[in-house]
Amino acid sequence: MFSTEQGRMCPGCRHPVDECICQAPSRPAGDGVVRVSRETKGRKGKGVTLLTGIPLDEKELKAFAKILKARCGTGGTVKNGVVEIQGDQRDILVPLLQEKGWTVKKAGG
Repeated sequence: MFSTEQGRMCPGCRHPVDECICQAPSRPAGDGVVRVSRETKGRKGKGVTLLTGIPLDEKELKAFAKILKARCGTGGTVKNGVVEIQGDQRDILVPLLQEKGWTVKKAGG
């Protein structure tokens, strides 16, 4: 018998993810550089700005993404630790990220 009553389970301690006792890190630590890039692949030609390497945990990252989306006046999402903002917003986002004290690089084209 298989039950999905508990939702997602932590692979380390076998508790629900919200009640994890092993405190397994959700993402490995990066090199300390926040990279801002633009991508259209897989989006039918629509461009998005990708932000990778932001040193925040999942909850803080979602809250920070909400602030960035409001500042740009567009939509977006957080997927696997990568913030996606609709449109080419690199010129707006780089100074905002530098204000936080992070090292920021424009990556890609």
